[in-house]
Amino acid sequence: MRYEFDGKVALVTGASGGIGRATAIGFAKSGAVVLVADVNADGGNETVALIEAAGGIAVFQRCNVADSNDVKALVARAVSEFGRLDFAHNNAGINSIMANEYDDEIWAKSIAINLTGVMLCMREEAEAMLKLGGGAIVNTASINGLVGNPTQPAYVAGKHGVVGLTRHAALKHARAGIRVNAVCPGVIETPMTDSVAANPEIRKIMESMTPMGRMGQPEEIASAVLWLCSDQASFVTGHAMVIDGGATAF
Repeated sequence: MRYEFDGKVALVTGASGGIGRATAIGFAKSGAVVLVADVNADGGNETVALIEAAGGIAVFQRCNVADSNDVKALVARAVSEFGRLDFAHNNAGINSIMANEYDDEIWAKSIAINLTGVMLCMREEAEAMLKLGGGAIVNTASINGLVGNPTQPAYVAGKHGVVGLTRHAALKHARAGIRVNAVCPGVIETPMTDSVAANPEIRKIMESMTPMGRMGQPEEIASAVLWLCSDQASFVTGHAMVIDGGATAF
């Protein structure tokens, strides 16, 4: 579905592939200018090339969301180069499947990117949107931000934190015209899961975790992000939207 985003500017972090790339392409197809952000320059520039090949407008900027200076520079570019910031999808994140997340270094890195990075992005994005008179922010959480997981303490803690931050920001900015929501994907087929899902046996296990019997696609999450940013969701804020093929319905 194409939304009426002509003349709007969207920022997407973690846009070198997967959900972020699908969302960036979706924004562009709906007419928005897209600022593509990621630490992976090759992937980010590839996303830009895909958007431009389809007739859209996008630019890439390298950004480590755990670095406040990088985030400030990212949002500042949106405003200085395009004059505004209407939408933001804070999607950058890491997964540490098969790692010991109680390890000091792994824990610190996971929380820094998955939680602190979202806070840093929202802080700068909201400031820019307040000057404009409103906007929409969508954060990528996870079903692990709503339920427990015995193997990934840092990931679960970080994603629960994202849901909490989303609700906080939604309340803080509700009367300022800034809507803040989150998407909570289940098992999605992305570069983050590819290395694990490449094993046929593990893939079967991952697919069996979903009542629909398959992994979700990045475009299915992107569709929800675009809707949450659109005027069709004008009365939706503080919501953590579950998109998991029924995984949390048990």
